[in-house]
Order: sequence, then structure tokens, then C-alpha cells
Amino acid sequence: MMRLERYVLARSLASVGAALTLISSVILLVQFVDLSRTIGERADVSPADIFGLTLLKSPSVILILLPFVFLAGGIGAYVSLNRRSELIAMRAAGVSAWRFIMPSAFAAFVAGILSVVALNPVSAALNARFEADRTRIQSTTAQAPKDIWLRQGDEHTQMVIHAKSRDTVQGDVRLRGVSLFVYQKNRFGQPEFKRRLEATEAMLRPGFWQLKDVREATAGESSVQSDSLTIRSTLDPEAAVERFGGEPDTIAFWRLPSAIKQTEDSGFSASGYRLRFQQLLATPVMFAAMAILAAAFSLRLVRLGGLAGLAGAGFVLGFMVFFFDKFSGALGRADIIPLFAAAWAPAVVALLFGLTLLCYTEDG
Repeated sequence: MMRLERYVLARSLASVGAALTLISSVILLVQFVDLSRTIGERADVSPADIFGLTLLKSPSVILILLPFVFLAGGIGAYVSLNRRSELIAMRAAGVSAWRFIMPSAFAAFVAGILSVVALNPVSAALNARFEADRTRIQSTTAQAPKDIWLRQGDEHTQMVIHAKSRDTVQGDVRLRGVSLFVYQKNRFGQPEFKRRLEATEAMLRPGFWQLKDVREATAGESSVQSDSLTIRSTLDPEAAVERFGGEPDTIAFWRLPSAIKQTEDSGFSASGYRLRFQQLLATPVMFAAMAILAAAFSLRLVRLGGLAGLAGAGFVLGFMVFFFDKFSGALGRADIIPLFAAAWAPAVVALLFGLTLLCYTEDG
């Protein structure tokens, strides 16, 4: 890149950093107030505990709003350059807007890749820690714990697991008050009930469940009591904790393919996980689209007037893209539109809109 492109890129990244700081501060404040209201009033916790939970929960929310951060930062950078007549001087010297927009769009694309492959797993791990800590804190109150439901399976058997409570001991998942319903697939692929197991405790070990104080009942036969029993498991502790969260957003990018396979082997629809995986793949395109939209709404000459209104329209369009992304995701989860279209349509539409507006503004 030439010095001019590096200068504009540096100004854009600085503005994005400022927008990220501002939006992150607002998110931290909102999360702290919300957790203080929902947890602080029902449990004897200190402000430090609430703040710790806030730090665990906020990264996942910040990642959701990162495209808007690039839009706001880009608009701020280009409007500042425009008001100081720097963009006017560049364009008067014959410099095309494409020269200093494309490096910023490419930087946003790279940032999108990093957010998916690096930041997303970190935020998923922090979110899992948040759920565990919140459950531990709320367990000290009179609020009744929610029942736990899990499902695992392979090409031959399926198992539905119900438990009254859970905790984590040195990385191992432990369930209490456990009921296991075992089904075996017939030659037509339909599950048929085979047996039920009741246990006071179930510990998830690598490759198997270790049950204590077990009572086993098979269809048409009397129950059998035993002190301990092991059952083969297709889950690992990390996957089980992810299933407790229930939402595809809580699963790291690198673990989504295995979560899709395990969910389908268990007889469930994995459309939510497939949609989330495609949405993460489309994230870099969305980041680049936001950077291009920011430039498209900020290049109007100051002397022509209406720059503030145009920049405001850019923010409004950013919110529209955000809600369009959520709306198309809901349609995809309901199997109304294909998952691929639901995940990629918002990013592609935003990118095409930005390129079209830039072509009209720059090239007539």
C-alpha cells in the first residue's frame, strides 16, 4: 500500500477502536445492571462477583455487535476526513475512492476471520464459564433448579438422559437424580424402547457414563438393582456442557461440525447448528460489507450539504441489516428458506448495496 492508503487505513482502524471501546463500555454497563437486577437481588453476592459474571458474559454480546462497530467506526473516520477536506483534496488530485476504501474493507474482512477462528472460541468458553458460575450462585437461593435434559446416540442406539441437577468436578460433569431411557433402532431405523435406568448419580468419563446406585428395568422384566454401572457415551465433558446451554451461539466455531454430527446421530434436527456454522462463515463478508457501507454513506462533499443526514441513514441501514440477519435466521430455523440463503443473504445483500452505492457515488 502507498502512504495515502496506509494513512486512511490507520485513521479507519483508530476510529473502529474508539467505537469498539464506546460500545463495549455500554455493553458492560448494561450487563452489569441486568445481572445485578436478576441475580444480585436473589443471592448474597458481592459487586465483585457480579462484575466477574459481567466480564464473562459481555464478550459474546460484543461479538454480535462487531459488524456495527465497523460501520460506526468507518462512518466516523470518513466523516472526519471529509469535514477536514482531506477526502476532497485526495479526490481533487485524481485519487479514486476505491484506492483508500479497499484496504479498509480488506482489513475488516481479516478482522472477521480472526473473530470467527480466535475470538469466537474464547467467547464460547467464557460463556460456558458464565453459565456454570451463574448456576452455582443461583443454587444457593430458594429458586428451584431447572431439570437437565440430554440426548446422545449413534447409528444403533439412542439415549435420553434426565437429571434433577448437575455440577462440574475437576472438569468432569456430574448429574444427580438421573433417569436414562435407552432406545434401539430397528431394521427400519425407528427407535424402540429397550430399558430404563434410574441412578442417584452419573459421572461423565471419557467414553462412558459411570452410574451409582442403579436400578435397571427392561421392558417386560422385573427391575435389577446394582451399586454401579457403566454406559457407553458419545459425549465428552465439553460437549455435555455445551448441550446444557442449549443454544448454538454457545458452541465454539471449531466444535460446531462435531455438534452437528452428534445431534443428528441422536435423532435431533441440527438445523440450528448448521445455520450458526454458515453464519460464522459469512461473518468476514459481513464485516467487509459494513466497511464499504460506511464509506458509501460518508463520501458526499461537505459543500453539497446533507452529510450528517446521509451518515445517519448509514446507521439506520446498519440496524436494518442487523434485524434482517435475525429475521432471515428465524426463517432458516423454521425451514421456511434454505439455511445457506438464511445465513449468507444479509451479508451478500449488504455488500452488493454498498458496492452499488459506491459505484453510483464515485463513478457516476
